[in-house]
Amino acid sequence: MLVVYGVIPFMKIDGITLYPFIFVRKKSLLQNKRLINHEKIHVKQELELLIVPFYLLYLTHYLYNLLKFKNHKKAYLNIFFEKEAYQNDYDLKYLKNRKVFESFKYLLSKQIN
Repeated sequence: MLVVYGVIPFMKIDGITLYPFIFVRKKSLLQNKRLINHEKIHVKQELELLIVPFYLLYLTHYLYNLLKFKNHKKAYLNIFFEKEAYQNDYDLKYLKNRKVFESFKYLLSKQIN
C-alpha cells in the first residue's frame, strides 16, 4: 500500500483508496490517523474481494442506494463498505482483530441518515 498526497485537489474529499494506493488531498492529512485507518479498512476490503469485485459491489450498492434515497451523501454513507469503515475508523487496532468478510455484516445493518 502506498500513500500519496496532493493528487486529488479537484475532488471535495479528504481521501480515497484505489488499490494499492491511498490518496489524500493534502500533506497534513497524512497525520490524520483516523482517515488513514478508514482508507486502510478499504484496502483490506478490496483485497478480500480480489479488487475488481470490490469496485463492482461498491458501485452497485451506491447506485441502489441512490435510487432508494435520491441523495448522494445518504447513498454514499449507506454503502456497506463505508458503514464498516466509518464505524471502525476510530479504532486503530480494528484491522488486527477484524474477521474475514466482516463488511457483509454491514449489508443489512441499520441505515445511516
